[in-house]
Amino acid sequence: MRPEIKGMSNLRDAPDPSLLLEWYDRHARAMPWRVGPAARAQGVRPDPYRVWMSEIMLQQTTVAAVKSYFESFTMRWPTVSDLAQAEDQDVMAAWAGLGYYARARNLLKCARVVHSEHDGKFPETYDGLIALPGIGPYTAAAIAAIAFDQPATVLDGNVERVMARLHDEHTPLPAAKPILMDHASALTPSDRPGCYAQAVMDLGATLCTPRNPACGLCPWRRACAAWDAGTAQDLPRKAPKKRKPIRCGIAYLARRVDGAWLLEQRPDSGLLGGMLGWPGSDWGDAPAEDPPIHAEWRTLPTEARHTFTHFHLRLTVKTALVPMDRKPARGHFVEADAFDPSDLPTVMRKAHALTTGS
Repeated sequence: MRPEIKGMSNLRDAPDPSLLLEWYDRHARAMPWRVGPAARAQGVRPDPYRVWMSEIMLQQTTVAAVKSYFESFTMRWPTVSDLAQAEDQDVMAAWAGLGYYARARNLLKCARVVHSEHDGKFPETYDGLIALPGIGPYTAAAIAAIAFDQPATVLDGNVERVMARLHDEHTPLPAAKPILMDHASALTPSDRPGCYAQAVMDLGATLCTPRNPACGLCPWRRACAAWDAGTAQDLPRKAPKKRKPIRCGIAYLARRVDGAWLLEQRPDSGLLGGMLGWPGSDWGDAPAEDPPIHAEWRTLPTEARHTFTHFHLRLTVKTALVPMDRKPARGHFVEADAFDPSDLPTVMRKAHALTTGS
């Protein structure tokens, strides 16, 4: 907490974007998708494809988790047109484990629109970007600013935290979002808006952190109303979260005597849409038995548990060994040498791991 000094609030400076940019020039995080401030000053421009790819992957996912996926995707599909012409199943398999699989479906939809309707080039304006599939207000603003140096205002969780503290805003999220957007918009400069967008996100990620913010190192410390008031640790406030319900389901892991596994592709809509996985029941309070093939099923003693955004899932895992001539009612067998558990979404990997003891 800042020491009490009489009249200190009157001494508070106005937030100056140039101070933040000076800090960013010295402390910018190195990212595989980012063109740093020194390179930008030399005229190197970011690749809009890489900016877009990183922003889609980073939605509700950490930088550490995204880096290897980003490098894998951009090595395998170096341009948006390469990605547009990829097989759906290859992209979904490459995305497996990153979560929020609607992002992967939208990634393909967007790439194909950019390839077919924009000659493989991303629109340079916010309005043009937000018209693309899977691109919302934040992502459109981030691409417009970072890739094209448009003065678009970004507002992710890091920026919300910075703005809430800078203005000592106690309205709880999500109700505070329009207020924080107004604050962020008022500070977005016309000079170096791409660097500024990354700077304010870096500030939230490295100094203005959720816990134990490093206020003493902050370039905006003297402009921060929460530092002045001693409330930085308490902001931003958030409305109480609703308790997540528990849903249950059954996963059927059938293996043929030659080692092939019975898998099915989930419908394009809904959770894990378009992903390869184990045949199973609906997910609900009391799932009904619905085996995909006639067999002697054995129930494993341990559940596969996974948490989605809105609920916890508990899967009862049933296994069976089936003869070569047994035909499934749904799904298809994948030969042992073509089966890779890493192509499955995380919850399906967890079910498979129970059969191997790993």
